[in-house]
Amino acid sequence: MTRPPAPHIDASTPVLVLGGRQGALGVARSLGRLGVPVYAIYEEPPSQTRFSRYWKETLRWDFSRPTPGLLDFLDVIGRRIGRPALLIPATDALAMFVAEHADALTGPFVFPRLSPHLVFSLLSKREMFYLATRIGIPTARTAFPRSEDEVPRLLDTVPLPIMVKGIDPRLPGGKVKAIVRSERALRAAVDGADITNVMIQEYIPGNDDAVWMFNGYFDREADCLAGFTGRKLRQWPPYRGVTSLGICARNDLVADLTKRFMKTVGYHGILDVGYRYDARDGRYKILDANPRVGATFRLFVGRGGMDVVRAFYLDMTQQPVPPDESIEGRKWLLEEDIFSCRQYWRDGNLTFAGWAKSLWGIQEAAWFAFDDPAPFVSWAAGIMGRLARALVGGRNRAARGLHAG
Repeated sequence: MTRPPAPHIDASTPVLVLGGRQGALGVARSLGRLGVPVYAIYEEPPSQTRFSRYWKETLRWDFSRPTPGLLDFLDVIGRRIGRPALLIPATDALAMFVAEHADALTGPFVFPRLSPHLVFSLLSKREMFYLATRIGIPTARTAFPRSEDEVPRLLDTVPLPIMVKGIDPRLPGGKVKAIVRSERALRAAVDGADITNVMIQEYIPGNDDAVWMFNGYFDREADCLAGFTGRKLRQWPPYRGVTSLGICARNDLVADLTKRFMKTVGYHGILDVGYRYDARDGRYKILDANPRVGATFRLFVGRGGMDVVRAFYLDMTQQPVPPDESIEGRKWLLEEDIFSCRQYWRDGNLTFAGWAKSLWGIQEAAWFAFDDPAPFVSWAAGIMGRLARALVGGRNRAARGLHAG
């Protein structure tokens, strides 16, 4: 695995990353390799992310605790750091938290000031759908049920197969995400969820490589200073999850759609957007828009070493952001891809030869790095531990069955 060269910068301004897993680790490595002091507040349960050698300091916090406690904790951390630090939220909930409490956070921390309404409008799949529709960004056919009784009738508007998605991840049912092919499966998917926090969206046909991504950084004038496009090749969980294998590929239409969208709403900050190509009408349809750093952002690295986090750092510290060119064909791997491959193989969608060929061109992984091996070792140890517990549990169940017989 090879890395593009690192640019020379003034790296004296510290950074604090809030939450996240592989995306947070990517921030630590990207900026830490430049000499930036990077701090982290990681989530419960603790992640292997915290073992990176590039963290200046890591601190634990339960983000489910009440907001005043987190604000007090951040005030203490700000004073410990000793100078204003750039703040990078790595989850949806924390991006919303920063927007809602910008006044209290300003001083110890520096970050793009976005209205809570705009952040919510991008994070909420319902609000983002309406916002994109008003601006003229193509979207998939979508319906928002108001009661469980209404769900079957909505299938006349959005026919099967469909995607069932949560709208606001902070509310009950907000993390639902399933491909549904029957009315019975639809009812099972929404069972126990707050139906008003669930959306029904047409499933656009195509393989995983029909999913396109845009990662960019937009300055105070909502101009894109660094922007990259690429495709998902595989996902974890399969067919509906995060990128487990991605490739950089130029797509000017996706880039132009996103830049127009963000310019219209006046967006400032790091952005991670997903689209799906619909071969039926030849249009790219927006799926989500995350107003924060994405877990896959290190897929998108320029020939000069630029990525969206480095562009953010340079611009926010009033340093020039040099233009950079995306590395066509660069691949990034999430190690959980090995589990996705098993499912794709079982489904007849991946052969051994196809799997081996797909690994060609991988230049970076989420957990593994030669200069920072500890997160991968921790990840691998966790996987082996789960496999061992599953094996012991299987043997115990077999023994109980024999004893009962």
